[in-house]
Amino acid sequence: HDVLTGLPNRRQFSDDLDARFPVEGVERIALMQIDLDDFKPVNDTLGHAAGDLVLQGTAERLQAVLGEGDIAYRLAGDEFAVIQRSSSSTEAERLAESIVNAFKEPFTVEGIDVFVGASVGIAIAPDDGNDGEQLMKAADIALYAAKNDGRGRARSFNRSMLIMLEQREMLRRSLRVALQERQFFLEYQPLIETDAIVGFEALLRWQHPYAGIVPPAVFIPLAEADGLMGEIGEWVLEQACRQAVNWPEHFTVAVNLSPAEFLHKGLTDRVANTLDSAGLSAERLELEITESVLLERTANNLDTLHTLEVMGIRISLDDFGTQYSSLAYLKNFPFDTIKIDRYFIKDVETDEKSQAIVRAIVALAHGLGMRVTAEGVETAAQAAWL
Repeated sequence: HDVLTGLPNRRQFSDDLDARFPVEGVERIALMQIDLDDFKPVNDTLGHAAGDLVLQGTAERLQAVLGEGDIAYRLAGDEFAVIQRSSSSTEAERLAESIVNAFKEPFTVEGIDVFVGASVGIAIAPDDGNDGEQLMKAADIALYAAKNDGRGRARSFNRSMLIMLEQREMLRRSLRVALQERQFFLEYQPLIETDAIVGFEALLRWQHPYAGIVPPAVFIPLAEADGLMGEIGEWVLEQACRQAVNWPEHFTVAVNLSPAEFLHKGLTDRVANTLDSAGLSAERLELEITESVLLERTANNLDTLHTLEVMGIRISLDDFGTQYSSLAYLKNFPFDTIKIDRYFIKDVETDEKSQAIVRAIVALAHGLGMRVTAEGVETAAQAAWL
């Protein structure tokens, strides 16, 4: 048994899973692989003792939703599994949804509400595997699909997932070639103020020689996972600054910084060198970061932001309203701009809830002396309302 949670451990899990085979007759066995979402930031920001409390709470929540004969296991770290004696895929999916829903309420750790979700991959024997190893592989692939679809959900294994996994691995291998052969390029989205263009946001694109244009939502997570985002980010910043030098002097250029880039040592020196090399004044550059960058509220993060601010570079908080939206960030970090996520803009001229949220964000930002950018304005009606 696992000492921390009291659940059976990986060794017991392997023994129990092997003992279930061969599956005979109409009997079905469901295996669920479970990963906690956003668990790492809990350890990083609140410490390992807080992470241990979340893991213990996870064991309690899993056991609370299990049926008779179902067993939960802690495999390692924030990885858990459930073996369910199930007669149908419907029963397995129902249990998996119960697991996902059990993690929608926050954990309270030392008086702080901590949100940790669960992603679940489901595989059923004998349909998806004739032995424990095959079933584990199928559940792993289903779990990968659940996390790739946005996390906090359950997915059942199907054969098409294998094709998607193979395609993803192909893209992953192609990324390094893309970096060497400069298959990346930039597109620019205009920033409008009172009907006039005041700058552009640089958007990274990948022109794959066979797959065509690969969406950033597909390849950027791969690049971050493989440690390539730092090098790609350097290229984006350099290209954007070199191109912006040729624009009218009142135009600014906005460049996104991934968490991997921001947390990498030497960011401020790298930015300064890029500006000097391109001949672009710091006041014309805006760096966009998301709240995930700030989960580790360290002195280094604060120093980095303050240094960039002293250099004259603008700092923008991207995707505000859809991630953590912590007001503490707005108080503690020197942002110049808040960007309202397009989720609230797409129906802002007709949806009263979106209108109320946008009004509140604008009032809050202006009260703090910050500018506001609305993302994804596509129609004259949206622009007129804003």
